[in-house]
Amino acid sequence: MTGMFRSLRVFNYRMWFAGALVSNVGTWMQSTAQDWVVLTELTNHDATAVGFTMACQFGPPLVLAGVSGWIADRFDRQKLLLVTQTALALLSVLIGTLLLTGLMTLPIMLVIALGVGIANAIDSPARQAIVTDIVSREQASNAVALNSASFNMARLIGPAVGSLLLLAVGSGWVFIINAATFGAMLTAILLMRRHELQPRKRSAKGTGRLSDGARYVWGRPDLLVTFIMAFLMGAFGMNFPIFASTMAVEFGRDADGYGLLSSTLAIGSLAGALLAARRARARLRVAIVAVGAFGVMQLVAAMTPAYLAYAAVCVLVGFCTVSFLTTANGYVQTTTDPAVRGRVLALYMAVMMGSTPIGAPIIGAVADAWGPRSAIMVGGVAGIAAALIGLAWLLGSGRLHRSDRGGMRLALDETRPISIITTTIPQRPSTDDTIVQTTTAQPELKDRPERQ
Repeated sequence: MTGMFRSLRVFNYRMWFAGALVSNVGTWMQSTAQDWVVLTELTNHDATAVGFTMACQFGPPLVLAGVSGWIADRFDRQKLLLVTQTALALLSVLIGTLLLTGLMTLPIMLVIALGVGIANAIDSPARQAIVTDIVSREQASNAVALNSASFNMARLIGPAVGSLLLLAVGSGWVFIINAATFGAMLTAILLMRRHELQPRKRSAKGTGRLSDGARYVWGRPDLLVTFIMAFLMGAFGMNFPIFASTMAVEFGRDADGYGLLSSTLAIGSLAGALLAARRARARLRVAIVAVGAFGVMQLVAAMTPAYLAYAAVCVLVGFCTVSFLTTANGYVQTTTDPAVRGRVLALYMAVMMGSTPIGAPIIGAVADAWGPRSAIMVGGVAGIAAALIGLAWLLGSGRLHRSDRGGMRLALDETRPISIITTTIPQRPSTDDTIVQTTTAQPELKDRPERQ
């Protein structure tokens, strides 16, 4: 098996991919149900309430970034994920039970959403970092892209199934069914062959501090730019539950119309993820182009006059979104020192997910005050601003220049491993027992093998 699906040759990754796909279908079912319940059952079409629910759910990754990243680097990730996945399943059972018994209220939903956010804050960096425990460095970029494909396959299926279940059996049972799907992920983790996992590079003495991830990112201008783009996207661009639910109401559609919008978004997302899986490396310039295209498509979506036209543009929005997310995530994972990867990924997830508490209430308030189209335009402007920031960095770094054959290209391949040594973060020697003595990021001119 080669090309797009080459990582599936690894037994452990096949188990992970299958378990994640089933679990993610359930998660998207629950996400669809939760937003619809808040919008239509717990409030009278209050988009701001949906925004605050998202803020409760995505706020903890921002607050707990340092702790969760340290936990992902310090403890056995398989055992850690068994705990977090079980906790998330139990919280789904709790929500479903309260809905079925008629005891659910908006304040209770906000509290439980906060609990889900705390569990996800611990779960996310471990779930991201375990990919490089499962596959080799050469396969990491492909595995990250296939993870995104799995996530978006679920995003294609989950909202459609969730919206049908909302109509067929009611919102409470959607949460109960989601709890059952966590069993697939738990089974996949238990079936992994531990002796086939990649040896983990442990932090050297003095590198176990929570602040080391932030210090590492601060010394990498390319990562800083990636994080800034991710922040703008997470805060203002990717509030799709608000966009889809309010636009469904705008077009006079019910839960099935909301689910269809989520699924059309996922069609483009899946296409973007599969295309990313074909690329040998994650390149930052691809992320910059993708986030700019996202902004343009959002502005087009805001001006569409009909429901089906809006759904069609959502396909392109989804494609651009996942092209950016997959490339940015792969770039962060494959260029970060393994000793601090968990902490760096925790910071990345905090920026991506933790920015939602900042942006979601604002987007919800804009939708309530000026309509959903205005809210979508805010997301589009954020995407274009992110692309301009990335382009400015490329031009300012001096790495973009005109080639002999015409056109523009980067002077160095920015996806090659980068080592950073500072006086505050001593690093282990690399495989050739040399240490780069510098306080700024220096792209290596040759690939050196790393244990992931």
